[in-house]
Amino acid sequence: MTRRVEILRRATEVFSRQGVAHTSIEDIAKAVGIKREGVYYYFSSREDILLEIILPQSRGLLFNFQNIVDGKTGVRERLHAAIRNHLESYNPGYLEMAVALREDHGLKKKNARKEEDKRLAELRRVWKDYTGLWIRLIEEGQAAGEFNPDLKPKMVVFGILGMCNWLSRWYDPEGDVAIEEIVETYFTMIARGITLPGGGGEAPGFKE
Repeated sequence: MTRRVEILRRATEVFSRQGVAHTSIEDIAKAVGIKREGVYYYFSSREDILLEIILPQSRGLLFNFQNIVDGKTGVRERLHAAIRNHLESYNPGYLEMAVALREDHGLKKKNARKEEDKRLAELRRVWKDYTGLWIRLIEEGQAAGEFNPDLKPKMVVFGILGMCNWLSRWYDPEGDVAIEEIVETYFTMIARGITLPGGGGEAPGFKE
């Protein structure tokens, strides 16, 4: 492991444990076992490190999802694949995804370096495109008569991503719940709901 990679790995661990806002360059240096000057040799700031952690995960997520949405399989199959793509990114990249999705990172520094600004703009574009692809998938399902047409696609997407992103709060890759089980549970909840036919009436606004 190179020193640069080690810094990124230890920073990811500290970010995940303490939160980005409560982590300093000194904290990262201590985790690596070097002086803070050693961190600054490779990275210009905490934000520089954070973007280096988040961007690769975000790019990979978008790339894979683009291929899924553009695929020729049915819309339900693509929905299943989309959920799997999102959730499987937690394993083995759990810490990186947790850091990417768990909090507002405050990446809005007015005095950010030009290179940081460039990567921050890319990060925002990636997540905007990612959300847009989800909306497109839901709209395609509605147009095909497979998804409820009365639901607002954007609201559906926010609900799905909110549920999937919350994994960063509780998932333990060393625990007894496998990603595969979570994928199937979430897909069933999203595609079929959790109530059974005739099981206690309808919720307000629900339409069969």
